[in-house]
Amino acid sequence: MDSAAPDGPHSGPDPAANPLGHGPVLLLTGARLADGRVVDVRISGDRIQAVGTVGSLGPLPALPGAPTVTTGARIDLRGYLLLPAPAEAHAHYDSAFSAALPAAPPDTPADLTRRVTEAALTSLGYGATAQRTHVRIGDVHGLHPLEAVLTARQALRGLAELQAVAMPRLLTGRAGADGRAQLREALKLGATAAGGCPELDPDPAGYVQLLLEAAREADCPVDLHTTAADTAQLARLASALAPLRPRVTLGPCGALARGASTVLATSGVRVVWLPQNGGCTGLEGRPSGHRPGLVRELTAARVPLAAGSGALRDQSNPVGRADPLESAYLLVAGGELNPEAAYDAVANQARAALGLPPVRVDAGFPAELLAVRGDSLAGALAGGHSRLVVHSGRVVSRTSAVREFADTVALALPRQSDGADC
Repeated sequence: MDSAAPDGPHSGPDPAANPLGHGPVLLLTGARLADGRVVDVRISGDRIQAVGTVGSLGPLPALPGAPTVTTGARIDLRGYLLLPAPAEAHAHYDSAFSAALPAAPPDTPADLTRRVTEAALTSLGYGATAQRTHVRIGDVHGLHPLEAVLTARQALRGLAELQAVAMPRLLTGRAGADGRAQLREALKLGATAAGGCPELDPDPAGYVQLLLEAAREADCPVDLHTTAADTAQLARLASALAPLRPRVTLGPCGALARGASTVLATSGVRVVWLPQNGGCTGLEGRPSGHRPGLVRELTAARVPLAAGSGALRDQSNPVGRADPLESAYLLVAGGELNPEAAYDAVANQARAALGLPPVRVDAGFPAELLAVRGDSLAGALAGGHSRLVVHSGRVVSRTSAVREFADTVALALPRQSDGADC
């Protein structure tokens, strides 16, 4: 039952840099895992050091020369489910919260940076310790949105990992000259991946070729938007992207024709699905939703499938949310996936889409964890509001939900200590 990582030093983060105050060792006690086991988990540095039965891991180690002073924190997680932390595989933080903004004047750089930072922190509070946002560049936008994301990324170091996908609208012909120059500059500045929507360019095939050239030059992945409505065009797109696989992601593919999943299955690309409404600002126009059964078709064809939010209160979805558990809930509630597969789509499948290693609640794995109040995965997806988020071995966010009833309620209702969310 008990497991421990091989002996060896782990470099822990600076305790003084931790906003919630614990040291380099963290002991999580009484947590329930998705398989039903109740365990203690000891974290050292940015890795899980040991997982054992409750009480088996002993007290926290003492500081050298001061045996009564421990080096970390102990957190009681009774009533919580401990899971690999989810990741946000497809967001648009440069347009986050824009549905409530007036048409003019445009954002100042400071305003844009604030909105991007707020969006990333909102997602982190829900549990996403790794996040990827697509960022419009070129045209009237220039590189200002990307600069805002890169500034936010620097400010969030130690709290969350933020990736940026540079997304020019046009790349081909004379009209695309600015987009080509801006894309290369964006990748030099620090954009994580090259992206965009070939369907918005007059020459989709040319767009893909130019994007691939820039990606190869920068040695970076490609993350593209497509509706996948045209099977023949999808096949050409997949063929053109073949030289860069497996570092290719497509999404949201909401208009995929029946049977076209075989094209994706043989292409070696990953798909990021957007369960909220099947669309995002990267496609332009109003989202048309997605047909029932499409996710089941993709999974049956063994297409690697992740899920993301796509929108956080922007024009494509004024009520969009950045909660990965919401995305997983929608996949289960729509009959597309079971709770385990749905959560995997927003956790390890999403991490794979971001090029990150997998996480398990086991010794030796990255300490990227989400504790959510609930007694099972289905229960957590149904309404787990209280959450504790661990990134790189540190508690970086806590959300405590409290529910109160009038004293006229006489029934014996479950209390928070019983494992029900409050």
